[in-house]
Amino acid sequence: MLAFLGNIIWFIFGGALMAFIWFILGLLLSITILGIPFGMQCFKFARLTLFPFGKRLETHFDKHPIMNLIWALLFGWELMIAHLILFILCSITIVGIPFGKQWFKMAMLALIPFGATIR
Repeated sequence: MLAFLGNIIWFIFGGALMAFIWFILGLLLSITILGIPFGMQCFKFARLTLFPFGKRLETHFDKHPIMNLIWALLFGWELMIAHLILFILCSITIVGIPFGKQWFKMAMLALIPFGATIR
């Protein structure tokens, strides 16, 4: 029940917009053959940012180390820092701590998305 309520609040206050932005970015990256793997990771972000409560993230760097390194150097470190800043801002208040945990989960995905699974 708490995960459902958290997902509804998340969806209303930005989750839907963020998922839409990740989806559009995934479509744009998927235009080229070289961009398809990166676009697929954006779709993974879109799925997680739509309703993150109640989902577990398992990262497996060793499945695709080269692609994870390319992602981390091109996009990952900036995304991770942005997500960590949002984690800190949300965690300032007691009410925001559950939302901060979701940002922290996304920060891990932002750094090494290839091979990560969302359950």
